[in-house]
Amino acid sequence: MTHPATAADARLAGLRRWLTDDLKLDVRAIAPASSDASFRRYFRAECAQGSLIVMDAPPEHEDCRPFIKVSAMLDAIGVNVPRVLEQDLAQGYLLLTDLGNRRYLDELDADSVGSLYGDALAALARLQTHGPREDGALPPYDHAMLMREMALFPDWLLGRHLGMSLDAERQSMLAECFERLARSALEQPRVMVHRDYHSRNLMIVDAGNPGVLDFQDAVIGPVTYDVVSLLRDCYIAWPRQRVEAWALDYLRRPSVRELVGNVDDATWLRWFDWMGIQRHLKASGIFARLWHRDGKPGYLPDVPRTLGYIAEVASRYPELADLCRLLREEVIPGFERTPRP
Repeated sequence: MTHPATAADARLAGLRRWLTDDLKLDVRAIAPASSDASFRRYFRAECAQGSLIVMDAPPEHEDCRPFIKVSAMLDAIGVNVPRVLEQDLAQGYLLLTDLGNRRYLDELDADSVGSLYGDALAALARLQTHGPREDGALPPYDHAMLMREMALFPDWLLGRHLGMSLDAERQSMLAECFERLARSALEQPRVMVHRDYHSRNLMIVDAGNPGVLDFQDAVIGPVTYDVVSLLRDCYIAWPRQRVEAWALDYLRRPSVRELVGNVDDATWLRWFDWMGIQRHLKASGIFARLWHRDGKPGYLPDVPRTLGYIAEVASRYPELADLCRLLREEVIPGFERTPRP
């Protein structure tokens, strides 16, 4: 069996050949730009033509076509995304424009958040109001997908990471909670959903802020999904009062209000809250899976914040009281006792 590092090195050598031999670029330096929670890797190539980004997406694990499709969609409606300059789908290489290396996460603070989130919410409103909403344009964020995502929580965080075995009563409780959360998501107006609209995937740029990355998993789904992804970010937290004010301000944008109709503030915040719980159940499971399946422990420190969101929000809804109790009495203490890699 080929060692993963050896395979990665072979792919990097192939990527260099593609740039120099096939594309005839004068590559003066190439260095890692970033990696994500998949098999994709990104490199920054310093060329005579300027700085460019190269995506390495092994075709046996990743399909570049959704990235290409969604990039074109977002670029067409004025959302600032990397544009695809060249592609080799057989090898899994894409050449992209470079949006720089200033992540929102690294520069967000009490002074900058108002301006940066203002830009991010304006870009999101453009995505939602000008992006596709019809069936068939993108995959549907349907009941089956919502339930598959939430199943990552018991499968990977509770079962694999914590070694918890739920009895029939608690399995039934979780299933009922998941069903409630899915129904809430499906009753919302449907829009284009980025699915990972948060501080790790937003770049600070001089013109057209923000630069938006990691959009290849876009779907048609609930209007609050990307809003709560940004405002209840798994990687940085803000006071509840401020988060809710931002969420309501977003609702009051004329373009968003036209999109969602006459929904009242209480319904909007319930949609927002419950969508966040669905997302955070999924995320906590993914963070555990990244460690146990993929050998990536770097997301485990974000699990307590993510679980804390679920418990705090669930505590305000009687229908989710049992979920809150499970988190506060067993899951969060159990995670804190688990040795870190």
